[in-house]
Amino acid sequence: MSLAPTERFSDRVADYVRFRPDYPDALLAWLRQAHGIGPDWKVADIGAGTGISSRMFLDGGHSVVAVEPNAAMRTAAIEWLGAEPGFSAMDGRAEATGLDDASVDLVSAAQAFHWFDQQAVKPEWQRILRPHGLVAVYWNSRRLSGSPFLEGYERLLDEYGLDYSSVSERYGDDAHMQRWFGDGLHGMARFPHAQRLDFDALRGRLLSSSYAPPAGHPRHAPMLAALRELFDATARDGKVDFDYDTRLFVGRPAA
Repeated sequence: MSLAPTERFSDRVADYVRFRPDYPDALLAWLRQAHGIGPDWKVADIGAGTGISSRMFLDGGHSVVAVEPNAAMRTAAIEWLGAEPGFSAMDGRAEATGLDDASVDLVSAAQAFHWFDQQAVKPEWQRILRPHGLVAVYWNSRRLSGSPFLEGYERLLDEYGLDYSSVSERYGDDAHMQRWFGDGLHGMARFPHAQRLDFDALRGRLLSSSYAPPAGHPRHAPMLAALRELFDATARDGKVDFDYDTRLFVGRPAA
């Protein structure tokens, strides 16, 4: 049976913390320069997970409330960021955050956006935003082609992933996001991003994915053997380039 979105990563938190990518500096710079989002804007990081996106805004001088329903991931975020000035975390869902009316300036929705009920979040986010507030939706989109490694990795996921096709199809393309924001779309951008991974990091990056079969599953050992073979065939100087396009959409969708 498929896991609920809020439960999918509970047994993958350690790998998620260590091996998931952050976001490029250009993302926050663009929000500042193109949309006037200054460090005095309070951020609600919705579906904050282990705090990767929250960290970006904290480093930029923002106060951040991380809203995350998965207890294991929320605990990891608190362990990592709990001592940071301006950081707090709470149990809440994208569609029912528990935040006060008109209490934040920016809603940040990063890698978890595709798991939300994308219609139900609109009135909720309108409720918690101040009148000038904006929504930023962004994620790291792994490149599927462009190198033997990237193309081999995609084939590996197609062969061994448990529900890879259904998960990958949840991500929105530009047209979907333009429709979601409608007339409230203020801008969109795309930035290159990458991780350079040795085999242990590549293995951890794979196992952090919700569709990777866990230890004990019949596909787990064959998947790791195929990963080792792919790495050995494509690594340069002991590492592979795990390339992304970071896609970013900003605006205020109508409820």
